[in-house]
Amino acid sequence: MIEIRWHGRGGQGSFTVARLLGASAALYEDKYALSFPSFGPERRGAPVLGFTKIHEKKINDRSEVKTCDYVVLLDETLINENVVKGLKENGTIIINSKNPGRYDILKGFNVVAIDATSIALDILKRPITNTAMLGALIAVSDVVKLESAVKGIESEMKKSIVNKNIEVLKKAYETVKGVK
Repeated sequence: MIEIRWHGRGGQGSFTVARLLGASAALYEDKYALSFPSFGPERRGAPVLGFTKIHEKKINDRSEVKTCDYVVLLDETLINENVVKGLKENGTIIINSKNPGRYDILKGFNVVAIDATSIALDILKRPITNTAMLGALIAVSDVVKLESAVKGIESEMKKSIVNKNIEVLKKAYETVKGVK
């Protein structure tokens, strides 16, 4: 089973991206998936967590993800000792940051950084980084195919925002893969 923990702030789309990944796996790759949020105070800007579990077999464990293969940080201001807790050996942290080297807590872990905020601002004109971080995760992990994520966005998001979010997804994917 592949388990992903998404760290973000209310309004950044942490749960939406967890759900998009789950839908992409379940609807377009014949895998089983669970996606769910964990909220504290439900307000814009408050720290929130999203979780996605993906497996080839039916998932019976519906508990919160305690140990994960990937930690995805939509907002680098959330970096603290808790973001690395439960990351499996050889797990990867994917962070929205221009300069992840400045965080001592990340040393010794597999870290992939992308400036998702700039991509989102350039294309969406808003700092909503969820689909950029999904593109980065897919580029690093191959947990689902890029085409499946595109279909997931098409089926799960409002039509008015689909095209720009697909553009963000692909730009982030290509950035991490090193494709020009």
